[in-house]
Amino acid sequence: MAYPGKNKKSYQTPKRPWEKSRIEAETRLVIEYGLRNKREVWKAQAHLRKYRKAARNLLALGSGSAHKDLYDAKKEEIISHLQRAGLLGPDADIDDILSLKVQTQLERRLQTVVYRKGLARSPKQARQLITHGHIAIAGRRVNIPGYHVTRTDEGQIAYYGTSPLVSDTHAEKVRIAKPASNPKPVAGGGYSRGGMR
Repeated sequence: MAYPGKNKKSYQTPKRPWEKSRIEAETRLVIEYGLRNKREVWKAQAHLRKYRKAARNLLALGSGSAHKDLYDAKKEEIISHLQRAGLLGPDADIDDILSLKVQTQLERRLQTVVYRKGLARSPKQARQLITHGHIAIAGRRVNIPGYHVTRTDEGQIAYYGTSPLVSDTHAEKVRIAKPASNPKPVAGGGYSRGGMR
């Protein structure tokens, strides 16, 4: 038995590593969502793969009279879980789980939500703000760009309390605190201290 605290891969590498169409599609996703590398795309795919597998197992169980109660309970459980996670809409069914795209999963990342809410000018800047600790959810700092944002958390995303980005006058404070860029000449042809001589 392996050590239980050991890290393990949370993704699967592609079976055909040099497939041109897949490489181009993944590159477009990396650029569009400002991801670090293709491994983050593979993690999103693996995450959706688990839900699709559960949906297929549920369909295999069938809605026959013998298993109807179990089928209904599991169906309600998986659909409500995905609705809370923000991956499905209010009137979703099992077929909607099977048709989930990787873009749906990438849209729920903290990095993408911060960018969509207008807290950053680009996905790359959103990633930088998160890793530097300027973003909080419900007042708690989160510095993981791949953090999965639920529907309840989505409305509570803001700048962290002590972040300089909270203040609207941050640029004004920097301008005032910054010393003059041109040294002032003094009598005798020299310059004041700190300037050129």
